[in-house]
Amino acid sequence: MKTLLVEDDPLLGQGIQDALSYNGYRVEWVQNGRQALSFAESAEFDVMVLDLGLPDLDGLAVLKQLRTQQFDTPILILTARDSTEEKVAGLDLGADDYMVKPFDLPELMARLRALQRRESQQRAPTLRHADIEINPANHTVLQGNTPVALSRHEFNLLHYLMARPEQVFSRQALADKLYSWDQDVGSNTVEVYIHHLRKKLGKDIVQTVRGIGYKLGGAPD
Repeated sequence: MKTLLVEDDPLLGQGIQDALSYNGYRVEWVQNGRQALSFAESAEFDVMVLDLGLPDLDGLAVLKQLRTQQFDTPILILTARDSTEEKVAGLDLGADDYMVKPFDLPELMARLRALQRRESQQRAPTLRHADIEINPANHTVLQGNTPVALSRHEFNLLHYLMARPEQVFSRQALADKLYSWDQDVGSNTVEVYIHHLRKKLGKDIVQTVRGIGYKLGGAPD
C-alpha cells in the first residue's frame, strides 16, 4: 500500500516510516503541509497519515484543501490534539480516521488495514435500489438519470445501507461504521446524515425501525 506520511517530527516520522516499510508499505514521507499538497497532487496514494501541527500550514487546512480538490484517498489524522472539537473538525472536513499521540504501532497498522478494506469495498460493483444507483468506484449517485451530490459520509452511509438492504442497524452500529475511531463522537451524527439523505433522495430512502434503528427504505426494483 502506497502511503503518504505527513509528519514534521524527525524521530517520530522516521520511526513510522521504518515500521510501515518493514510491514510492506511504500512510504513517501514529507514534513510540512505544502509538501503534502504537492505530493498529493503529483502522485496517487492508497492512504495518507496526516499530522495536524505542521510548521507551515496547519493539517486541518491541508485536509480542507485536499477534499475541496476532490482528493478522495483515505486520510488518517495522527496528532497530539485530543479535544473533541479537534476530532469533530477533522472528521467534518473529510478525515476517515483520527488517532491521538502517543499511540501504539500495532493499532496504527490495524487502522490502516481497516481503511484499506473500506476502500476496497468502495470499488464494489454498482448497486441499485428503486430508482437510485450508486457507483462506489467513482463515488457517484444517480436518482433516475439525475446526479445527486452527497458528502463523503452521506455516500458511505448510503452505500453501507444499500449493500445490506434487509438488515436493521442501531444508531451506534452506523456511527461505528462512519467513525471507527471513536464511538462517542457526535451523539446525533447519524441522525443528521440520515436527514440529509432523506432531503436529497426522498423521505423514504431510510426507514426508521422504532426501538431498534434504521434500514434501507423504499420499494426495491
